[in-house]
Amino acid sequence: MGTRLFAAIVPPAEAVEHLDTFLEPRREAASGPGSNLRWTLADHLHITLAFMPDVPEHLVDEYGDRLADRLARTPVPVLRLAGPVVFPNAAETRVLAVGAVPESEGADVVLERIAGRARNAAVTVGAEVDGQRFRPHVTVARLRRPADTTNWVRVLETYIGPEWPVVEVALIASHLGQGPRGRPRYETLATIPLGQ
Repeated sequence: MGTRLFAAIVPPAEAVEHLDTFLEPRREAASGPGSNLRWTLADHLHITLAFMPDVPEHLVDEYGDRLADRLARTPVPVLRLAGPVVFPNAAETRVLAVGAVPESEGADVVLERIAGRARNAAVTVGAEVDGQRFRPHVTVARLRRPADTTNWVRVLETYIGPEWPVVEVALIASHLGQGPRGRPRYETLATIPLGQ
């Protein structure tokens, strides 16, 4: 059994706290017995660039090295968390998220390039990478059963977080069922600087 691995952008503490403060009273109102929403822990919020469900142990370090090579001299994009993202749609949502919105000129292109390089590095070392189309977001909740989230979409349309420069990419191992209440435990294996 290999490592569940992802390359991700982890928002800084102030961006996470800003979003968490916005969500907290709304989470409280929506929780309770029979709630369909399973909220993401604040310290698990991240923007996935590449997800690899099962990386053989001996390839993990090699992937990190390859990713560092690919991200060297990448410009530093400025982002902010803002607005709703739902998967697959608002009528039958399984995942409720907040978008990661480019704020600096060309940041959208840089973000796409970073995600592409994170995926290409996986392919190069022989690790299988999840093929979902890249759509920058942080997952705030998963739904136990698909449901209409139109009300949540309206709420999240009002959310605009602080902007921040993306100065590094984290390489994170996800250990299923090892966190509190059966959630995954995240372990940061490496951080790879941008803009060097």
